[in-house]
Amino acid sequence: MHVVYSPHYRVDIGRHVFPTEKYRLVTARLLEARLVQPSDILEPEPASWEDLGLVHTDGYLAGLRDGTLSEDAILQLELPWSREMVDGFRTMVGGTMLAARRAVEDRTIVAHVGGGLHHAFPDHGEGFCPFNDVAVAVRVLQRDALIDRAAIVDLDVHHGNGTAFIFESDPRVFTFSMHQQHNYPLWKPRGSLDIGLADGTGDAAFLEQLERALPAVMASAPQCVVYLAGADPYEQDQLGGLRLTRDGLRRRDRMVIETVRRAGVPLAVVLAGGYARRVEDTVAIHVATIDEARRAVSL
Repeated sequence: MHVVYSPHYRVDIGRHVFPTEKYRLVTARLLEARLVQPSDILEPEPASWEDLGLVHTDGYLAGLRDGTLSEDAILQLELPWSREMVDGFRTMVGGTMLAARRAVEDRTIVAHVGGGLHHAFPDHGEGFCPFNDVAVAVRVLQRDALIDRAAIVDLDVHHGNGTAFIFESDPRVFTFSMHQQHNYPLWKPRGSLDIGLADGTGDAAFLEQLERALPAVMASAPQCVVYLAGADPYEQDQLGGLRLTRDGLRRRDRMVIETVRRAGVPLAVVLAGGYARRVEDTVAIHVATIDEARRAVSL
């Protein structure tokens, strides 16, 4: 199975709850455990400004490119601006584009050690997300006539507000977000299917809701599914409160991956959030997600 990764994802953002080091650690663990071989790893190019413009406004992209974002815009983004930050996240968008393209072209599953920047809107970034990589990847596939219809399964602990807003009026893209209701973001634009869960939901109730929801996703007849496999529903996450165990998260991943695989639909897996008190826990959850994808491909 191909895995997409770039060392440029590790960006110096100072002392921060977002551990950009996790991407390197996940890839190193995958190689050490021989879950992937070096030849399986694809390194992406940065998304072009033209590709980013399929989703984001010219003014916002100019502010990111030139370093002229307002102080309020940077506060909303919650990341310090730097050339390294912009280039690193442009590369991450390119990673999701590459994973989705290879999944569609090869009719398989491709995992991206990165991505899931679902809080970015067309004209601004939020919540550590300067670009909406999933939205850009879908728009690029549509522009290049590789797909017409797509589905997004977003199981990060936080609602995918930017993604829902971007696709709200597009019936070709089914957006499903299952998240902690009383958590960031305050404004949750309507997606195709939104399930807001109570604090402390736990494994059993989470998996029951997911099993009920997935048939509606697949009934939308997607030609590609992008799965945001956030690690932040974990019980020890600093920014989440759904209290899932590591076993529950692996069972979640298996349920999504097997559902899409049985339908014969290409699948791109992106990692999204993960802010456990111990970065080792976040890394282990992400590695387990990719291992579930690998197992499905090998069956």
